[in-house]
Amino acid sequence: MGKRIAILQSNYIPWKGYFDLINSVDEFILYDTAQFTKNDWRNRNKIKTPRGLSWLTIPVFHDFGQTIEETKISDPEWASKHWSSLRQNYSAAPHFREYAARIEDVYREVRLERSLSVINYRFIREVCEIIGIDTAITWSRDYELADGRVERLVGLCRQAGGEEYLSGPAAKAYMREQLFTDAGIKVTYMDYSDYPEYGQLYPPFEHGVSVLDLIFNMGPEARLYLKSFVAEGASSSLPGAR
Repeated sequence: MGKRIAILQSNYIPWKGYFDLINSVDEFILYDTAQFTKNDWRNRNKIKTPRGLSWLTIPVFHDFGQTIEETKISDPEWASKHWSSLRQNYSAAPHFREYAARIEDVYREVRLERSLSVINYRFIREVCEIIGIDTAITWSRDYELADGRVERLVGLCRQAGGEEYLSGPAAKAYMREQLFTDAGIKVTYMDYSDYPEYGQLYPPFEHGVSVLDLIFNMGPEARLYLKSFVAEGASSSLPGAR
């Protein structure tokens, strides 16, 4: 099978589907040269609480047209607040104590970091290590960027040596697949449906929360709730606890 590429903006402690996508490709390109979008997943995500779903949002300065890479943090206290909220709401989760030290260490490490892109990357790498994902992660800034929304994606795939582009399903609305075909690149789409439920605090069950929910609740079994690992016949051993 030829080299498979995915290209996506960085998100803050993303949901499990994001990591399923990363684990499904040979190279994952962080598209942080893209424009920052307010009220999106770039600087926030959801967690479960006894009172329902709650947002963890990194406060940022925002000017129209800025890229994700250009986005800076506006409140230096965000990290301690977020970790406090996670500890308060997940301390009763079966595997919280196993992974708490690793996640808290990342919050300590990034608490003075001003770049949203760097913070997102650090959490993404840590979660990949915990779950056991070894996909190469690169940056769109390391490649030449063509003009045009889809043309840029095609150019990134070509420069990375990709023969297949795995896209999120929402991109079907604007994807011009012929451009990929003309470049000799196959386009396929990720399927985020039919994920199995797992033991989660505070019913009802919710799929669209941060991957930390899955890790704290399922621990060594977490990877079995990602389709890509199940397809690979994954072992249930999660290497990230300490």
